[in-house]
Amino acid sequence: MPGPANKRVLLIVGGGVAAYKALELIRELSRRGVAARCIVTAAGKHFVTPMSLAALSRDRVYDDLFSAVDEAGMGHIELSRSADLVVVAPATADLIGKCANGLADDLASTALLATDKPVLMAPAMNVRMWRHPAVRRNVAALLTDGVHFTGPEEGEMACGEFGPGRMAEPAAIADAAMTLLKGAGA
Repeated sequence: MPGPANKRVLLIVGGGVAAYKALELIRELSRRGVAARCIVTAAGKHFVTPMSLAALSRDRVYDDLFSAVDEAGMGHIELSRSADLVVVAPATADLIGKCANGLADDLASTALLATDKPVLMAPAMNVRMWRHPAVRRNVAALLTDGVHFTGPEEGEMACGEFGPGRMAEPAAIADAAMTLLKGAGA
């Protein structure tokens, strides 16, 4: 399925077991003609390597808000604005909370606050975390702010529990991204 020509997604990979799905998401976006540039959080690097993300995206991976090279030109602002869409997958409770409350203490959360582009979050967390009142409030606030969500899906968690909290499959996230890229005229 061809994608919008010359479109770029800034993919923020959070720290959760579902981070491995970000690798397939990059491939899925590429098949649809959309390039991905990645930011990986410190926690995300425990689940996928920057080298894997770089190999699949064919682009450098960013992870350091305090990089003297990148931040000399306000890299977090450039990263967020050079994309047509920001996708957070997995969107952990931490990233959702930071974004909902305007917190920016790392490259990922700073880029989210600096963007003027649509944001798509693909939540992934334990069912009890997903149902926690604080997470529900944060999601409601982000929806009010215009942030888009895909998932979570219901199913078995890595921890063995069952319920909503599984990250949407890469094809579903790519479908939602394509809809936003086409609908926003991006």
